[in-house]
Amino acid sequence: MNQPVVLLEHVYKYYNQVPVVQDLSLEIASGEMFGLLGPNGAGKSTTIRMLTTLTSPSQGRVAIADYDVVKQAQQVKRHIGVVLQQISVDPDLTVWENMEYHGRLHHIPNPERQAVIRQYLDYVELNDRRDTPVRNLSGGMKRRLQIARALLHQPEILFLDEPTVGLDPQTRRRLWEIVRDLKSQGMTILLTTHYMEEAEFLCDRIGIMDAGKLIEIGTPESLRQKHGMALVVTQSESDRKLSYKFFPDFEQANTYLEQQPDKRGMMVRASNLEDIFVELTGRKLD
Repeated sequence: MNQPVVLLEHVYKYYNQVPVVQDLSLEIASGEMFGLLGPNGAGKSTTIRMLTTLTSPSQGRVAIADYDVVKQAQQVKRHIGVVLQQISVDPDLTVWENMEYHGRLHHIPNPERQAVIRQYLDYVELNDRRDTPVRNLSGGMKRRLQIARALLHQPEILFLDEPTVGLDPQTRRRLWEIVRDLKSQGMTILLTTHYMEEAEFLCDRIGIMDAGKLIEIGTPESLRQKHGMALVVTQSESDRKLSYKFFPDFEQANTYLEQQPDKRGMMVRASNLEDIFVELTGRKLD
């Protein structure tokens, strides 16, 4: 693994003496796309808030590009771009004015500022909307503008907190293309998402959080190999509920199925990340 550019060491966060993040240790390498999954209340958003200097850890160390997020917050902010779940662009300003305002906040001088604004509006295909008030943009366009704005000061690390929530499948796929292209350029990306196929499609490694703790970590393939590449699904006749039994491979799953005296409502299929998530947390992600 390359030198970590995102580092959490035994991190805790308490609100009213209740731990929402507990003993979280995590390293993300330069150029890695890391997905953080978990049910609502698992501590994902709090973790993002600590990494992006919006809240301080109660205990433990958080560092970005070797800068401490508490003691060196200004240096951290220069290295990160953030796209939060909530739409945070100003609806009363035009697309260009939003970018111009953000560029000035980052003290990007002219004429460089004008050039990078054009560059990133081109990148997210919004240059033809430069004079459009943000309130008149679609949800997908607003999200693309947020990404362009987050890239304006050319950060090394990009935090995407559920960037495609509420978007239609076609718009979501377009954002996936943008994110994959950023990764191909060497950007380090931390993604939280409620869409399992998004995590499988985009991420090099995945961490699963539950009740404030990191309970599993690995590549999508290594997680399947650990928990079982195949499973037998059984649908109960009484309440139609599904149950799952994992197996290391299809041969063992099929052998198990053949040994059952009553095979009604039973089938063998490949396991996926969602099956493993439900197995670990007892809940679906969506």
